Amino acid sequence: MRIAVFGYESWEREYLVAHAPAGVELVFFDHPLNHDQTLADTDFEGLMVFVSSQVDETVLGKFSKVRFVITRSTGYDHINLDACRARGVIVSNVPAYGEATVAEYTFALLLALSRKICLGYHQVRESGSFSITNLRGFDLEGKTLGVVGTGRIGRHVVRIARGFGLKILVNDAHPDEKFAEVMGVSYQTLPELLDQSDIVTLHVPAIPATEHLLSTATFAQMKRGAILINTSRGSVVETQALVMALRSGQVAGAALDVLEEEGVIRDELDFLVAGHPEEHNLKTVLANHVLIDLPNVIITPHNAFNTTEALQRILDATLDNLRGFIAGVPINIIP
Repeated sequence: MRIAVFGYESWEREYLVAHAPAGVELVFFDHPLNHDQTLADTDFEGLMVFVSSQVDETVLGKFSKVRFVITRSTGYDHINLDACRARGVIVSNVPAYGEATVAEYTFALLLALSRKICLGYHQVRESGSFSITNLRGFDLEGKTLGVVGTGRIGRHVVRIARGFGLKILVNDAHPDEKFAEVMGVSYQTLPELLDQSDIVTLHVPAIPATEHLLSTATFAQMKRGAILINTSRGSVVETQALVMALRSGQVAGAALDVLEEEGVIRDELDFLVAGHPEEHNLKTVLANHVLIDLPNVIITPHNAFNTTEALQRILDATLDNLRGFIAGVPINIIP
């Protein structure tokens, strides 16, 4: 069985080769997979990808023998599930690998924003100034934290938040009242949560129901002067609406590990080399650049998952998914 592996790091290749099931040939491509590529070798039964790849109808059309796709991630919005279903292609993900990892990063962003750590760091580094003017932050203890999404990561955020002495409100499309009772939190509607929260943190998947969950309308429902943390997916927040909310003071600050069109914004040189595909929203890209320059915004490059331990768990789960498919009992299937 031949498997094409796209977008990997050297240590991942070494680990996958060392632990691949017998009879499996892994063929590595050091770039993500997308529909613009022309590959000389497409004779594969499986594809192994990461979030930087795009698996759509055009891509699948180039791999006529592919029977399954494994993504080395929890999120799967980079895969067209309808196109896979139409071709009878099974898709598996890694449903649990980093609830603590991402939750800890959420609080790293929150603390950096609430105590203006990035501003202080750059001030000392660039000018040598130890002035604390304009560096006054705020305590977390006693503030109200609104957690939107109580899946594995959101629940771990709640656990950590209790240690900071935060008051906690939660929201989810499928409330778990037993969890709420055990943790001493209460489920609220989204407008109720936004109206009461000093801090809002997002932990929902990228699905049609969550696209622009925070928009002009919902930002208006937020408690004035609240701050926003997003370690989920960029599409959950309408970028242009966030810029306006920050400029008006409706939102006092934001710490974002994800952005809309983040794959485009990484390197402007890519625009010059590859042009600007029509599907990318230029207004959103420009708004992203505005965000980067705002002093009350922290942006990191989709790095919340990136720890040694979490990446090890991702690879182990990926190999388990591969073994399951080979054995005829696929696991972690995305319905």
